[in-house]
Amino acid sequence: MSVLLVGLSHKTAPVEVRERFAVAEAATAERLESLTERPGISEALILSTCNRVELVVGSETGSDSTEQILSFLGSEHRELFDEVKPYFYRYVDQDAVRHIFRVACSLDSMVLGEPQILGQIKDAYASAKQAGTIQGELDFVLNHAFRVARRVRNETGIGQMAVSVSNVAVELARKIFGELNGRSILVIGAGEMSELAAKHLRRAGGGKIYVANRTHERAVEMARVFDGQAVEFSRLLEWLTHVDIVITSTGAPNFILTKQAAEGMIAARRQRPIFLIDIAVPRDIDPAINAIDNIFVYDIDDLQHVADANLEQRKSEAEQAERIVEEEVAKLIQRLKTHQVAPTIVSLQDRLERLRRAELERHRSKLGSLTPQQEEAIEALTRGMINKIAHSPISQMKRLANHPDGLHFVEFVKRAFNLHK
Repeated sequence: MSVLLVGLSHKTAPVEVRERFAVAEAATAERLESLTERPGISEALILSTCNRVELVVGSETGSDSTEQILSFLGSEHRELFDEVKPYFYRYVDQDAVRHIFRVACSLDSMVLGEPQILGQIKDAYASAKQAGTIQGELDFVLNHAFRVARRVRNETGIGQMAVSVSNVAVELARKIFGELNGRSILVIGAGEMSELAAKHLRRAGGGKIYVANRTHERAVEMARVFDGQAVEFSRLLEWLTHVDIVITSTGAPNFILTKQAAEGMIAARRQRPIFLIDIAVPRDIDPAINAIDNIFVYDIDDLQHVADANLEQRKSEAEQAERIVEEEVAKLIQRLKTHQVAPTIVSLQDRLERLRRAELERHRSKLGSLTPQQEEAIEALTRGMINKIAHSPISQMKRLANHPDGLHFVEFVKRAFNLHK
């Protein structure tokens, strides 16, 4: 059996193309069944995310099934398929396995090392198992991919460093406070980036969220998203004496927190530390405040510099991950090729055993009455002969499993011994 993969991703196709080929979860089972009804295709999996749509199949006809997959895709989008066909990539056997492993390890993701893709592959695998379209070698390939992804996570630091501004904010907050459980958060300005940073902090264990905005109705609206509380914008300095983390992005033309005001605020806090995340441009917080003890200020450039440094570190870790993938690809391909000769080996052993038994029965009447010791000796003698006959072709099939001429030798054995597998 051959493993084939046809797909498109954020690297090859714009979102308007990807969204046309996206497969809704409710339609997955039907599409999988339809795909495996195509000639030569015995197994199938569909991975559909916001960044990629990939069809992975097990094929009895090798690379010839690539056209079957493209025909399947084209049947759903006849009116534009010729136009978008160049966006698709195609991988066969070793290249397909390598791509599956790289995707599972998040080496092909938009954000290097992000963990979500592995969960999405596992969901796609579960859907294919439920639909009954994975049951053989493709099952073996996918399970090996999960083990490779786990090994990469355990042996490299590819997913350990934050590479988005919001995640960096969480990482820095943890360095300041340790655990974030119960740490209160004040969001000043109700913009999209503020909301995203607040979500990450809340997900990391942050406590109650307060929202202040010049338009109070907008503050109420955002506070409702977090089951938080809207506060009066005019009472900011008062609230700064109570909360632990501040995210600000107001679009104000001047600083909304000056050094002088911050000195009074930290005195009122009795030197309890406070973390100020200024993602506004122009900035909301006077950078001179950083000189005050127990006040930690990071602006958007500071956060981005940390994110960029972490991304470089992830790239370094990715080199090790790529080496692991190559090592595991070689292992799996060897196992698959050995696995492909296994049915022939079993068939040969079964054929010779049936011949042995048939010959014994044919000569049974001539042997007369035998003692148990004689019966045992004849069994051992005939089994030994059969094992010696089988040893050479079986050893050669195993040895040549990874050789280009290996399949030719398997076919020769099949013909020589009249085997059907």
